[in-house]
Amino acid sequence: MTTQDASPGEPAGEPAVPEPVGPHGTVAHRQPPGERTRAVLAVVVLSVTAILTAWCGFESSKWSGQMSIRFSEASSARIESIDLASEARDVTAIDLAIYLQWFDARAAGDTELAEYVQARFTPEFVVAFDDWQAGGETLRSPFAEASYVPEGRAEAAAASTRAEAKFAAALRSNQRGDDYALLTVLFALVLFFVALSERHTERWAGWYLLGAGMVVGAVGVGILVSFPVLV
Repeated sequence: MTTQDASPGEPAGEPAVPEPVGPHGTVAHRQPPGERTRAVLAVVVLSVTAILTAWCGFESSKWSGQMSIRFSEASSARIESIDLASEARDVTAIDLAIYLQWFDARAAGDTELAEYVQARFTPEFVVAFDDWQAGGETLRSPFAEASYVPEGRAEAAAASTRAEAKFAAALRSNQRGDDYALLTVLFALVLFFVALSERHTERWAGWYLLGAGMVVGAVGVGILVSFPVLV
């Protein structure tokens, strides 16, 4: 059996171990253990941040929808309040017209006509009229009595209060949607730091950028858990 002679100038010894070849015929360089750890951490941070960003987008959309619903409800309650207030004004105008008929009849001394008109007072005006007479008619008219509450006035006030509450709720929903949208920008900064850490050949720079991304991500998660959730 013959052996291949060594090339001139090269010492004879153990055969050289070939370098590992990559899938495209290039030489595959082995990463140090620290680099592999950084790469794994970067993948984990990127994956978690992507999920959190998607969640923030979902919550921002839900709160924006809630805002639209609350604004619509506030508008409906406001319209209802206006309608009821208009109804109360109409009832007051009717009570005023009947009261003036009664006042003219009493001033003319026509007791029969006065009693006839008085029998046609609305129930709400009767309460105020009785209080007015019981108080010695010291106030200018029964309309000045606190007990005079025409039909629709209380309902109008309740609808107005409900409209204010719905409007305030809509503003809160709008702010929460904006908060979630702003948080997506913070998580985008995390993605930027982590992606940039993979482009640096210097180990200290890669670790520094990855650490900065993880710190910003931790701050974002801390803020995220303090936000209300709408599903």
